[in-house]
Amino acid sequence: MRSINRTGLVSGTGLIITGLTATLVALVFPIWSYADRSGTGLDTLNAQTVSTQFGPLSTLDREFITKVRLAGLWELPAGQQAQERGTTQAVRTAGGHLIEGHTFLDARVRNVASRLSLELPNQPNPQQRQWLATLDAAHGTDYDRKFANILRKAHGKVFSVVAQVRANTRNSLVRDLADDANTTVLDHIKVLEATGYVDFDALAEDAATASPPPLTNSPAPPGPTQSPDSPIPVTPSSGYPMPPAASRAKPPSTP
Repeated sequence: MRSINRTGLVSGTGLIITGLTATLVALVFPIWSYADRSGTGLDTLNAQTVSTQFGPLSTLDREFITKVRLAGLWELPAGQQAQERGTTQAVRTAGGHLIEGHTFLDARVRNVASRLSLELPNQPNPQQRQWLATLDAAHGTDYDRKFANILRKAHGKVFSVVAQVRANTRNSLVRDLADDANTTVLDHIKVLEATGYVDFDALAEDAATASPPPLTNSPAPPGPTQSPDSPIPVTPSSGYPMPPAASRAKPPSTP
């Protein structure tokens, strides 16, 4: 009987020790795992960054270049449409600012892409085409309101991306492009708000509930490409052709 008790005691003690060991391993592993991954962000940055004569070019840099191009592909026709359909001078003025700003930025981004050997998109993305379709179906005051809020929401999201790129890029061409984009986007935000149609409560609620947007498909690292310096702009509507690219920024129109 005594032998059986001793065996049970040993067995119970073994179970306790095993349980404590497992608990310790569970506690230590996350710490080790986290420490092991602590350099992953930097490792990823270095792995996805390529060298250029203008400085390192990261994935975020390439994504930003793509976003600038995409913005022009849908905001230029939206601006042209607003000048024709807007029922107030403020809406028509905002449309004029979109045309001037993105004509300038489109020329800038094509120049930057050419110098970095990056291909650019020639069509708006699906979400941007949906925004244009929504505007196409609107008329009168409903058009004014949708124009102001769709464009203001889009510019607000781009504004934070521009700031992040400007703060962190190591590429001089991207840095200069971010400066131009920052000035243009801020101007557009102001003129859109000046229409009096922007719903700031809706913007705040959207920002509080929105999940992080997926990354734009950025162009591949520099390499052999299909003449990215002169892509052919394609707009969703033949009624709103893109104007020719400007060689320099134009002064903003006055209301």
